[in-house]
Amino acid sequence: MAKLKNIIRQLSHSDYLAIHESLVESNADKSAYLLKAMREKHLSDSKVMEELEVNNNAYYTLRSRLNQKIEEYLLQQMESPRTDLMKKVANITEVIFTKKKAISVAYLQRLEKELLDYDLSHELIIVYKYLKKLHINTPDSYTYSQLYNKHVAYTLAVDKAEIMLSDYFRKYGNFLLTEDEREYYELALLNTEMANVANLYQSHRLYVYQACMNIFHRLFVEEDSNDSEQEPIEDMLDNVQKIFTTYHLDAIYYHLKNVFDFLKHEYYNHYKVYRKAEKYYEDVNEDAGVLLSSYSAYTFPAQFLISKTERCLRLNCEMMMFEENDEIFKAYETDPDDEPKQILYVLYRALSCFYVDKYEETARWINNLLNNISLKRYPLAIIEIKTFLALQYCLMNEEDLFGQLINSIQRQIRILEGNKTRHIVFFIKIMKTALNEAKRDKEGKIRILLNRIHHQEKSRIFSCVRHIKFDDDFIRKLCNLGK
Repeated sequence: MAKLKNIIRQLSHSDYLAIHESLVESNADKSAYLLKAMREKHLSDSKVMEELEVNNNAYYTLRSRLNQKIEEYLLQQMESPRTDLMKKVANITEVIFTKKKAISVAYLQRLEKELLDYDLSHELIIVYKYLKKLHINTPDSYTYSQLYNKHVAYTLAVDKAEIMLSDYFRKYGNFLLTEDEREYYELALLNTEMANVANLYQSHRLYVYQACMNIFHRLFVEEDSNDSEQEPIEDMLDNVQKIFTTYHLDAIYYHLKNVFDFLKHEYYNHYKVYRKAEKYYEDVNEDAGVLLSSYSAYTFPAQFLISKTERCLRLNCEMMMFEENDEIFKAYETDPDDEPKQILYVLYRALSCFYVDKYEETARWINNLLNNISLKRYPLAIIEIKTFLALQYCLMNEEDLFGQLINSIQRQIRILEGNKTRHIVFFIKIMKTALNEAKRDKEGKIRILLNRIHHQEKSRIFSCVRHIKFDDDFIRKLCNLGK
């Protein structure tokens, strides 16, 4: 909500009037009133809902539609200069064959300057191709031939950077669920290769792409790296913001603002500067569904779900997660092919149900995940997920289902034979203790086992078990089982 208000208040007067007029003309009177209320009045949400005579859900829908209308208008304003440039590029052949050479050269040189301003390398290749032809009998032919070759190479470098970026975040998803050492080295190699490509050119676009990868890498892969030769993350974030301000008509940069709001949140959250992290939290949270759906080629958006879960546990507001889900994920389109993202999304939904004691719904989310997605590539993640499902059966006193699942988990633990599952071993003992009617001093035994879990070394693999709130209320629920 704060993001929408902020956008509306930053609109120029002419843009505001144009949007308001278009809403009135299309008979969207409630949207027009909401726009005016956010721009000119200082009313609370409840007061606006009262005046519009709408409930919470209808109000959220109204806000979403208004936000969409504003974005469409701004994108239209943004894209019109680019559209004109594309038309000019498409018209080059007509100019070459119908105008005198001097006019054609002037047209292409003017177009060259505009395309350089927008960093449109693909289109510049076409311009230099024709400039080279027009100067075939002069020494300038060599100059334009070199510029043509340079921009062909640069275009390939930008394409390579974009491919590396999407490959990096695909691999990071696998790394997060496996902690595979080979994946770690491949991530480090991609980060180095991206830096090498970016250093070949004085390019703001390559700098932005490198920042997408490098900031994330230093926060979540090579944490707390002390390499003094690297540019400080905060400086990178500031420089990217300057690029976005300078090239405010660039459509890609317009959308990548969401990625860098997310990275700013993660940066301050990583270093526990929570006051600054909160400045970005609400905006990122409001756009979480869109971030998950559309930005996987530029970052790993599911990381926000992990950070949000940890934030809610820290602030004791984990119950809010369940209440927000319908609104936040309204725009999210699930993608079963992106397994790591889908796994983390489902686990987030399951945890949000668990925090409000909806154990059957939690189990339903997890069972759907186990039935619909192949998890063979993620043996440690399977153990974590099944253990969390076993907890739901434990809390529902479904002892038969619990017993069958625990046997399966223990077989998988024996196969792996690693230290990364020791916290699971202790947690299984906790659940068995809770269900055992004959156990004396359940609470004492459970607390001892929980203490052992706390002292186990944490891995990078996302763990539902470690996101359970082991407070007195949870211990009391376990102690009341089996009676």
